[in-house]
Amino acid sequence: MSTIATQLNAVLDRIEAASHAAGRAPHSVGLLAVSKTFGPEAVREAFEAGQRAFGENYIQEAVDKMAALPDLAISWHCIGPIQSNKTKLVAEHFDWVHSVDRLKIAQRLSEQRPAHLPPLQLCLQVNVDGGANKSGVAPQEALALARAVAELPRLQLRGLMAIPEPATDFVAAKHIFMRCTDLFNALNAQGLNLDTLSMGMTADLEPAIHAGATLVRVGTAIFGGRPAKTAG
Repeated sequence: MSTIATQLNAVLDRIEAASHAAGRAPHSVGLLAVSKTFGPEAVREAFEAGQRAFGENYIQEAVDKMAALPDLAISWHCIGPIQSNKTKLVAEHFDWVHSVDRLKIAQRLSEQRPAHLPPLQLCLQVNVDGGANKSGVAPQEALALARAVAELPRLQLRGLMAIPEPATDFVAAKHIFMRCTDLFNALNAQGLNLDTLSMGMTADLEPAIHAGATLVRVGTAIFGGRPAKTAG
C-alpha cells in the first residue's frame, strides 16, 4: 500500500473513531482531501485508494490539475478565496465552492455557470471567531446573504464553512465550531434547506466532528508537508 493510501486510511480511522465518540454514524461525516500544491500523481494515488472528493485553494493550479486527470471521476471543491477575475474559471470547472462570503461573488458564479452543467454546490464561509483579517461573512449577516444566494439560478446553497483560528484544546475548539453549528441550525429554522457543515482540518477534525461537522477538509495528514506553492 502506498504512503498516501496508508495515510488516507489513517484519517478515515480518525473520522470513524471521532464519530463513534460523538455518538454519530461514521457515514455522516465525509472527507475532503485537500490536494493544493500537490501534483496530479498524488491526487491519482489518493483516488486509487478510494478518495473521490478533492479540495483546492489555488484556482489556476486546480484547473491545470483537472486537465491532467480527465479520466478520473472526481468531485472538485474550491475552498480558497475567490477574486472576481477568477469566478469564471470556478464556475466552469468546479463542482463545489466552500468560500463564498460576498453576494457579488455568488452572483458572478451564478451568471457564469454553464447551463449544461449541474448547479454549482455552494457553502458560505463564516467568520465564526471574529478574526479581523479572516475571510468570511459575519454571523449576524449570514441569514441575509444566505437568502439572497438561495435565490440565484444555477447555484444550490448547501451549507456553511468555517476556518477558525487554532484553539488551545479540544473543549475550546469544539466551542468555536459550535458557533457555526448553531448558526447552521438557526438558518435552517428560518427556512433554509442546508445539509453541509464544512469544518475541521488535520489538527482539529475531532472537535469539529463532535460539534456536528458533516465534511472535514484534510490535507497534511493525507499528503504530508506541503511543497512550495507553484501556481495562483
